[in-house]
Amino acid sequence: MITPEIAAFVHRQRLGFHATVCADGTPNLSPKGTTAVYDQEHLMFAELRSPQTLANLETNPSIEVNMVDPIVRKGWRFKGKAAVRRESEVRERALEIYEREGYTVYPERIGAIVLIRVESVRELTSPAYDDGSSEQDVAAWWAERYAQQARRWL
Repeated sequence: MITPEIAAFVHRQRLGFHATVCADGTPNLSPKGTTAVYDQEHLMFAELRSPQTLANLETNPSIEVNMVDPIVRKGWRFKGKAAVRRESEVRERALEIYEREGYTVYPERIGAIVLIRVESVRELTSPAYDDGSSEQDVAAWWAERYAQQARRWL
């Protein structure tokens, strides 16, 4: 389900927006900078500061993860079921993946690894392409916009 192309995209982006369902039925959206590919069927993230996300998943494992390249305005939508895993073998494998992929993680801060069994993957694209703009056009526009914002901060 998670092709090499998609896995490479997830590795480049790392920041996924994870949507879960609260006990009262309202949505909970939480960014996770440790979003990674665990294997061809699973995404993962390290639980660092996610008490609401974990509480939601423990009562309703449904989750959607959106990962979008903010420059080209394209990405992937993953739907599936999540499991909060605390077993040492899952944790060690996750830490090996994070190290191999160059993520900065602090093992002592990780409370659990959340494995997401991906049930569907759909491509995300922006309406910015509806007028016939190329990926290069969209990237140039957004890169300039972000550069302007960065200049205000520097």
